[in-house]
Amino acid sequence: MSFFDQLGALLAKYDVVGAFWVNVQLTFWAAIGSFLLGSVLALMRISPVPSLRFVGTAYVNAVRNTPLTILMTLALLGVWTQFQLSFSTSFETNFFVYAVIVLSIYHASFVCEAIRSGVNTVPTGQAEAARAIGLGFMDTARMIIFPQALRGSITPLGNTLIALAKNTTVASVASVAEASGMMKSMIEFDANMVLAIFLIFALGFVAIVVPLGILTTWSSRKLAVKR
Repeated sequence: MSFFDQLGALLAKYDVVGAFWVNVQLTFWAAIGSFLLGSVLALMRISPVPSLRFVGTAYVNAVRNTPLTILMTLALLGVWTQFQLSFSTSFETNFFVYAVIVLSIYHASFVCEAIRSGVNTVPTGQAEAARAIGLGFMDTARMIIFPQALRGSITPLGNTLIALAKNTTVASVASVAEASGMMKSMIEFDANMVLAIFLIFALGFVAIVVPLGILTTWSSRKLAVKR
């Protein structure tokens, strides 16, 4: 059997597109969750309240330096097994939600640091001027600092999104039927086609990641703050 025949046989036998679609969904929902949580953490880290800065810093340092696989395992063995916390009666949906939550919690620390790097690009004089006219911290952050910080942090946020897309493969630890889990099954049952299997999944992730990189580059140039 030729190499291209192997590719055709594998694509006909396995639902590769469906497996990658799970990765895309994980990336989409975890991106939203991590952005929301990361934004809150960034606010805490630049807050004038020392206790909030301490909590935000502790979260980022603890989560960012913990392997994602350990967090995923902890969610299953520690939360689901011990506390029987379920989000759905469906086995697949329940573990999908767990995977999204863990991915969001983990990448929120990177989103926080990306946004904070954008905050550092905003001239301090603008925040001082906002305080001089009577704006509080939240109003200053919402109307002046964050809009500019987000535009200045597009590149690191895009890099975080790319890392998130690739890290969705860790969801296989949570028994989510995504691409890496299918790759493992394919190698197990069709070990004689390992090169074709590798090419399929390599090209699949390239098809996901390259558009994200192009979008990040375009957005960073288009939305850059002109000073």
